[in-house]
Amino acid sequence: MEAIQTTDTTTDGPEDSVAAVDSGGPPEATPPRTRRTGRTVALIAVAAVLGLVGGTAVGYGVQAQREPTALPALNQPGLAYPKPLPKGGTIEPLSATEDRAVKTNGDLRKLLLPKPAGAKKTDFTDDDGWVTLPEYADDFNHPGRALGYQLESGIRRIAATSWKTGQYRVTEIRLVQYRPSDVLGSRDHAEEQMSYMADDEYAENEGVALKGSANGRFYVFPVKRKAGYLDFYEARAYLSRGDIAVEVFMFDTKKISKKDISSVAERQLGRL
Repeated sequence: MEAIQTTDTTTDGPEDSVAAVDSGGPPEATPPRTRRTGRTVALIAVAAVLGLVGGTAVGYGVQAQREPTALPALNQPGLAYPKPLPKGGTIEPLSATEDRAVKTNGDLRKLLLPKPAGAKKTDFTDDDGWVTLPEYADDFNHPGRALGYQLESGIRRIAATSWKTGQYRVTEIRLVQYRPSDVLGSRDHAEEQMSYMADDEYAENEGVALKGSANGRFYVFPVKRKAGYLDFYEARAYLSRGDIAVEVFMFDTKKISKKDISSVAERQLGRL
């Protein structure tokens, strides 16, 4: 596959997104906002207090004339989550299928979509299925800044798989997991990458919403042609679920359909 020329499969952190903001031209003029005088604010405050006191007094008078209402029973055996309580009321721990943390805290590589039957091995990922942070950052346009951004976001580990089908089609999936913090690193990373898909390099591609995902989108890009080279087609998908950001890449010398990339992304989402 020597004739295929590829570009970086990911883009850099928040500094590039700031640079991409349109800064041309002065802001449109807006009419000045009027400010209340102190006397007007005081009158409104007094009226509000009087209204609150008057309403409270009327409410007490109405309530005093009503018959007492019986309170509901303190025990409510119908309330049970995530499943009805067994006899005796003991709450059993969630099973591995009910508790997502059991899956995501285990071997992350087991959550990767398995290779299709007949697919061949590629050199895009290591044999052990793990991607080190320096290797991951090196795929960005600015590795140093990408490394710092990922560390600030609380990146934890990256699992990856890839395979080749047909003569040239290559599919790669990465699961990028983040540590718990005051920011949701997985969502921020996925949305940051999706924001770059609308720049000039990708022909202002808005993508298509991914079925079953709250924020996921997939993208099919126009063919890239260069004299002396095979045609180059590319598709991607980005999404996040919980603490994991998912990246799906697909490359070929023949056209990639929307169904090709979306089906892979949806099946990977289903394993999370």
